[in-house]
This record gives sequence, structure tokens and C-alpha cells, in this order.
Amino acid sequence: MSFERITENSSLYRHLEKMSIKQLLTHINEEDQKVPTIIANAIPQIEKLVEVIADKMLMGGRLFYIGAGTSGRLGIVDASECPPTYGVPPGLVIGIIAGGEQAITKAVENAEDSWEQGWIDLQGHTVSAQDVVIGIAASGTTPYVIGALQRCRENGIITGSICCNPQSPLSAAADYPIEVVVGPEFVTGSTRMKSGTAQKLVLNMISTSVMIQLGRVEDNKMVNMQLTNEKLVDRGTKMLMEKAKLESYEDAKNLLLKAGSVKKALLLLS
Repeated sequence: MSFERITENSSLYRHLEKMSIKQLLTHINEEDQKVPTIIANAIPQIEKLVEVIADKMLMGGRLFYIGAGTSGRLGIVDASECPPTYGVPPGLVIGIIAGGEQAITKAVENAEDSWEQGWIDLQGHTVSAQDVVIGIAASGTTPYVIGALQRCRENGIITGSICCNPQSPLSAAADYPIEVVVGPEFVTGSTRMKSGTAQKLVLNMISTSVMIQLGRVEDNKMVNMQLTNEKLVDRGTKMLMEKAKLESYEDAKNLLLKAGSVKKALLLLS
């Protein structure tokens, strides 16, 4: 099986330092516009992974993201947004990054080069065959991530992957690989750009679709969101007024705060 590291290919643009600001912004935007179309071609791959995640989570399993650098940070961002957005427990979707918490804001040298550390980090969360683990790596060659998926497979744990090179070692290690080959970066090798954007969009698709399958959305509303600030309280109050046909904003707000979520408030009214 051939493997080409397209993410490292030379940029389609030359002499960036000689471009005007407008030219730079225009060309970056032109490259970014390619990403959604390429992701559309991967929807069948994404669909299969979402189906198995939803099935596992409905049976009590969890979803793990594991990655290094930008890819690891994107997984942590997606995981950390699930509790406030959908009202799920913090441990239901877990992001793990090579190098630990300090690597979220600062690069940790050589953290991604260990074939064993990814599995060790997953074991710290008592990962099991109930769970699904998604490895994220733009290159598809990160030892930390590949090693973790290989060990998951040895232990009967379902795996998925997201990478931006075709037929990568990471894809070979995953049960449900997703490949979004967005091409060379505007700045050669800077995979935080198109590759990072593609990974973020795919993560949005996975977590949103899974949460809808788990019943965390009704109609098009986040009825289980946590009321952690005034903006969300206001949004929830207006949802409750609409759904329950309540005319008083204050009454709806008081009921919402008492219940803790739109869904629970509606149950009190039923």
C-alpha cells in the first residue's frame, strides 16, 4: 500500500513574504474554501463511525479523542464543549493529548514519539471494550496515536481515526478511518491551517450527530445545556417560553433555574 505525506508537500503559492496583506488573506481563504467539499466526500466514513459511537454510548460507553499537538488540542476542545452544550457528564467525552495538560498551551518536546504512552494515558481512564477511541493526527504517522489505537485493537476496543493523508499508518490501525485529504498547506507543512480546520469540522459533525442520537437535542434546540452564564439562562428561558407557551419571562426564568434545564422544566410542567 502506497503512502504519500501530502500534508508536507510544498505550498501551491510562492514568495508569500512579497504578497500584500489582501493577497495573503485572499489566498488563505481560497484554500480554506476547499475543505468543506473534501469533507463532503468523507461523509460515508463519518456516518459509519457515528453509528458505532452512538450504539456504544447508548449502552453506557464513552468516547475518547487522542492526539498530539494541534490534533490533540482540537480533540480536547470538542470534548470540553460537550458538557455545557448538551448537559452530559464531563467524563462521557474525554480528550487526551500527548504530554498531558501542559501540552494544551505549550509544546512538549518528543511527547508524540512514544509508541506506548498513548495506551498508558488511556489506561489512566480505565478505557474498556465499552468505549470508542478516535485517534487524530493530520499526518497519520504520529507514534503516540498509532500505538494507542493498535493497543486498543488488541484489547477489543473499537477505534476510529481522522487524518489528512491517504492510506496512512493511522488509518490502517483504525476500525473506522476517516481521511480528509485537503492538500498542501498555504504555509508548507503548517497543518494547523487546512488540516486543523478539516479535523475541527469533522469533530463537530461527530459529536453533534452523536449527541442528537443520544436525545440531547429536541427540534433544533440544546434543551439540556448547562446554565453556566446569563447568555445561556436567557437562551433557555426563551426556549422554555416557546415550548411551554409561557408569556412571562420572569416566571419562565424562575422555573428554568429551579429545574436546571429546559428539558427538566418541561417535565415539571407536564
